[in-house]
Amino acid sequence: MTRALAIFLLVAALAFAMGPLATPGFNGFEPDQFPVPQVDPPAQPAGYAFAIWGVIYAWLIVGAGFQLLARPDAEDWRPLRLPLIASLVLGAPWLAVAQMSPVWATVLIWLMWGFAVLAFLRAPARDDWFGHWPVGLYAGWLTGAASVSLALLMAGYGLTGPVTAAVLVLLLALGLGLAVIRARASAPGYPVALIWALIGVAVANWPDGSMLVLALALLGALALALFTLRQS
Repeated sequence: MTRALAIFLLVAALAFAMGPLATPGFNGFEPDQFPVPQVDPPAQPAGYAFAIWGVIYAWLIVGAGFQLLARPDAEDWRPLRLPLIASLVLGAPWLAVAQMSPVWATVLIWLMWGFAVLAFLRAPARDDWFGHWPVGLYAGWLTGAASVSLALLMAGYGLTGPVTAAVLVLLLALGLGLAVIRARASAPGYPVALIWALIGVAVANWPDGSMLVLALALLGALALALFTLRQS
């Protein structure tokens, strides 16, 4: 069973990375997918920040290949496999779901986040470049991405204004980030990805966006960086 899960993890990582090939041209939710159209929402990072997905896809595949070839029966790799497989399997169709329903896409990405964080917390202490680094980047970026999705839903369905939604989810992402970093302080991949996302939000709001969102994103990134250094 252990070796079978090692194989399934590599298959799941490959399927996850193929998601964009099945939905070419996806650039985020369309403004008219919401009752209140979301045009340039302040919670969304600048476009360049999404390039981190290329690194995440590739590194997850490398890590999954490593654990199959070098650690198929290793006890310290076993706890990571099931939650990471669950997150990747849920994530494989996420882009297709997002094109049809922002609501279900938001539900799905939070489930992906939960399993990814669990996998990150269970990642082995050794083999850091193949274990907690790629999983940490994935979980860290999902912390930001899931929060952005929630902000778009809140503003898009008229629960709050776009700036208020952005502020609330930035505070949520920061709180979740601090909790995860505190639980796994020795693994820097998670804070690196979340800080990258927050800086992307700040850049997206410069110079014509919300200065409040920009300032909060930068202060959040700084707080995460200092907290990470202090905990390590």
